[in-house]
Amino acid sequence: MSPKPLHILSGGAAQVLVECERAAFESGHGVELHCAFGAVGAMRDKLVAGADCDVLILSQALVDALQTSGDVVAGSARAVGQVHAGVALKSGAAGADIATPAQLRELLCAAGAIYVPDPAKATSGIHFMKVLRQLGLAESHAARLRTFPSGVTTMVALARSTEPGAVGCTQLTEILHVPGVQLAGLLPPPHELVTTYTAAVCSRATNVAAAQALVARLCSEYAAQARKAAGFV
Repeated sequence: MSPKPLHILSGGAAQVLVECERAAFESGHGVELHCAFGAVGAMRDKLVAGADCDVLILSQALVDALQTSGDVVAGSARAVGQVHAGVALKSGAAGADIATPAQLRELLCAAGAIYVPDPAKATSGIHFMKVLRQLGLAESHAARLRTFPSGVTTMVALARSTEPGAVGCTQLTEILHVPGVQLAGLLPPPHELVTTYTAAVCSRATNVAAAQALVARLCSEYAAQARKAAGFV
């Protein structure tokens, strides 16, 4: 008998964690994880459009809203952990000190291109556009922006970029595990971003027991080391 599919709609920040736990969970529960990863807003849109879903892993704010709308089983949500947003450079690039807003602005001013996730639907993309406005660079740097559907696709594109001094910004979990990019540092105060990601059972789940078990596993002490390795705090 083929394993029963368990459908997951998840923000890209949780991709490494889910993949780390996939094999053991599938064999232990007789299911096959069918995962879609991307900007949290895009995952919400997939859910609303009727995509199959048993488990959601999105920002806490979105999960709260989906619980209010009846798309999440009440009381099923559990915090996976927090993720910081960081600034990335191509591997091998000279390091950059971005401990202050002035230093971050200097780095961005020198960048030949700036790679960011979807500025309308990705948590870090939405935030970074606000940072550009606060630094007075939104208009002058508009032509340098390179946008992609998710943090992972953004980092992959940055790794392949040819523009001098190219810079990227996304969640730390999406920087640390993409070959060809390196972390320059976290966004400095007052521009920092810390996002709580939450896992929950979808109200349309067809395998509620397995969905509950996956949420519990991802948020458990058992997976604490995997969460840390993925970039959660």
